[in-house]
Amino acid sequence: MAHTDRTRETEKRVGNTDRSSQGKRLRLICMAAAATSLLAACGVLESAEDREADAERAVQSAETLAEVPAYSGAPYVEINDNQPEFEDYELTTVAYEEYSELDNLGRCGEAKACVGEETMPTEERKSISEVKPTGWVNEKYDSVDGEYLYNRCHLIGFQLTGENANEENLITGTRYMNTEGMLPFENLVADYIHETDNHVLYRVTPIFEGDDLVASGVQMEAESVEDNGAGVCFNVYVYNVQPQITINYATGENWESTDVVSSEGLGEEDRTEYTDSGELAAPQGNWVEQEQTYIINTSSGKFHRPDCSGAKDIKEKNRQEYTGTRSELLAEGYEPCGMCEP
Repeated sequence: MAHTDRTRETEKRVGNTDRSSQGKRLRLICMAAAATSLLAACGVLESAEDREADAERAVQSAETLAEVPAYSGAPYVEINDNQPEFEDYELTTVAYEEYSELDNLGRCGEAKACVGEETMPTEERKSISEVKPTGWVNEKYDSVDGEYLYNRCHLIGFQLTGENANEENLITGTRYMNTEGMLPFENLVADYIHETDNHVLYRVTPIFEGDDLVASGVQMEAESVEDNGAGVCFNVYVYNVQPQITINYATGENWESTDVVSSEGLGEEDRTEYTDSGELAAPQGNWVEQEQTYIINTSSGKFHRPDCSGAKDIKEKNRQEYTGTRSELLAEGYEPCGMCEP
């Protein structure tokens, strides 16, 4: 699992489904709340077909991390048509685990493993409370399941490799990302391995923007080895967000959201403010929107902070540097990157 407080909410996998049906099932798992909503007009439950259609519409997709849209209600986005980006030589049935060294800010990097029955835990989990990942400024909110905003999120879940208090495998993640975003994919992998005794190549990469101490999300990739991805195959970006809570990813500080969300990095008198829909809020006091430099992807129509990892992946022919205000870019029809949230 991705956290010590997690309980398995497993949707049992029956047989070896193909990649298309697998993606459909995951959408239904992750978007269960939306799929079971009541019909307002007639007061009866939606049909199974309607629920499935709602879940399908809720999950978005992007060709690359650079094109991930802003969070809009679904816990994850499919990347690269949901196909992982492993090289052929990486696919092996030899079990192993690899964890990146912490960087100079103490942040985790890529975690990768070939997961099988032999890597799974044989002992009970122990406390991981001594580990304080970067950005660990935890607060309690009534709106959060379990009250505490942050979990110590395992990049590779405990149920897959038995890693406990490994600081190279634990990041500051919201309860929502932990249970609604990561857990269904971890359970899918664990169930598949238990049922088939096969192996799954598994990689989780935390995405940090610039010097932020809290990841904006994680990229999760997995492919079952013996059956060439027929049993397990996904490539998703999971948002590190919490509904109704605003997070300062640079520091980890957080507070209950209001109708107006303040941008980071400006003084109180000169702070640019935006509504929840991303529109520029009405100026108050000595408010002045400051010009900044952005990187535009002319192909996707999205703009990024210069230090955004997604901006670095933009092809040169589609890359344009722009100096001006955020509202000007929005007025021209550009959309903010969902990872760096410029």
